[in-house]
Amino acid sequence: MMTIGRLSEQSGVKVPTIRYYEETGLMPEPERTEGNQRRYVQAHLDRLTFIRHARELGFSVDAVHELLSLQADPDAPCAAADEIAERRLDDIRFRIEKLKRLEQELLRITQPHDSETVRDCNVLHALSDHALCESEH
Repeated sequence: MMTIGRLSEQSGVKVPTIRYYEETGLMPEPERTEGNQRRYVQAHLDRLTFIRHARELGFSVDAVHELLSLQADPDAPCAAADEIAERRLDDIRFRIEKLKRLEQELLRITQPHDSETVRDCNVLHALSDHALCESEH
């Protein structure tokens, strides 16, 4: 049996986050002592490790709920888990493309120019007038 502090230490998840996961149903309520202290077992640590890893990969709390539901039925097809991961991958690819567009625009507006005064600063002009940007970002 572990205290919430020990669970936090072993999982790398902060105590308030563990409590939040319990409130949202990601983590099952642990047993409590007569003094009302939470007591966790290895299954809690395993589940919390799963949740932490999924969150580190950027899965939403809702997606983690779905993944945990799927994990509860080991004989179910894996297609639903694949679909959840593919949605996350699509989101990542969209963000990468957006970041690439931002990078190109920032490179363009920070190119060396003749003027060294704020009056003719490319960065400030571009920020003041979105029409001066070459692409939508």
